[in-house]
Amino acid sequence: MASAQMKPVAALLLFLNFCMYSIVLGIGAWAVNRAIDYGFIIGPGFKLPADFSPIYFPMGNAATGFFVTFAMLAGVVGVASAIAGINHIRSWNASSFPSAASIAGVAWTLTVLAMGFACKEIELELRNARLRTMEAFLIILTVTQLVYIAAIHGGA
Repeated sequence: MASAQMKPVAALLLFLNFCMYSIVLGIGAWAVNRAIDYGFIIGPGFKLPADFSPIYFPMGNAATGFFVTFAMLAGVVGVASAIAGINHIRSWNASSFPSAASIAGVAWTLTVLAMGFACKEIELELRNARLRTMEAFLIILTVTQLVYIAAIHGGA
């Protein structure tokens, strides 16, 4: 009985997580594009500055580069988790459960790591509205992805 009751809950959380991970990827892609366009510009004959960082982001603070990098990684794995989850929701049997559960666990772990950098970025302040939005989405995704994992385990 619990298996049939958990399927709609898991499907709703899967759709919510897919949308939120897609938004995180969109904002992260904007941040990476902006960092590439407006980062350090070194002409011929000039040396790199001593404080050069390959993950320098002109907006935000010192944690922004790490935050965006891990948020993008969590977003890609989260979307992959949603694709595996769609297959599991469609069939809802024991043979599709291991792949959906394992990739969901990896996505949650990366989301927790990105959330840690989001918390550090919040602590350091000085960031724009898009980065604040991505921070909020990752904090919410940390909870909803964990609830999704619990829902598919409850249906197993």
